[in-house]
Amino acid sequence: MLPKQREREEIETVHTGRICLKKNMILKQYICYISAILCLCKVTEVIGGATEEQMWAAGNLMRDVCLPKFPKVTKEIADGIREGNLPNEKDPKCYVNCILEMMQTMKKGKFLYEGSLKQVDILMPDHFKDEYRAGLAKCKDAAVGIKNNCDASYAIFTCLRAEITRFVFP
Repeated sequence: MLPKQREREEIETVHTGRICLKKNMILKQYICYISAILCLCKVTEVIGGATEEQMWAAGNLMRDVCLPKFPKVTKEIADGIREGNLPNEKDPKCYVNCILEMMQTMKKGKFLYEGSLKQVDILMPDHFKDEYRAGLAKCKDAAVGIKNNCDASYAIFTCLRAEITRFVFP
C-alpha cells in the first residue's frame, strides 16, 4: 500500500471515530454541567440552599438529558408536565422517571426518601424546604407495591403534586 493511500484510510477512520466520539462527548458534557450545577449548589448549602435560578438551571439540564430519550414527549407535553399535567401514558411517565432518577428521588421504581430529603436541602431555596419535606413524608409510600418503574414515578409525581402547593418540576 502506498503511503498516501494509507494516510487517507487513517484520516477516514479518524473521521468516523470522531462522529461516535462527538455523540459520547455531548452526553458527557451534560453530565459535567449537571455536576457543576450540583457543586455550585453544594457551595451555597452552607448559607442555606440553592437560589431559584440555580434550581431551574439544574432542572433544565436534567430536562435536556431526558427529553431526547422519549421522542413522543414533545416540548409542549414537557411544559404541561412542568405545570402538573402528566398524561397517563407510557412515554410521559418514563420521562418523569428519568428526571426523578437524575434527581436521585427514584431508583429502579423505588422512592428514595432519605436521598430526596438531602436533595431538598441541596437544591431547593429555603422558602420551599419545609413544604417539600412535609410532602415527601406524606408521599413516601405512594409507590410501594408498584412494579413498573414508570408507573411508580407517576404515583410519586401525582402524590407530590397534590401535597406541595409550590410544586417545581423540570
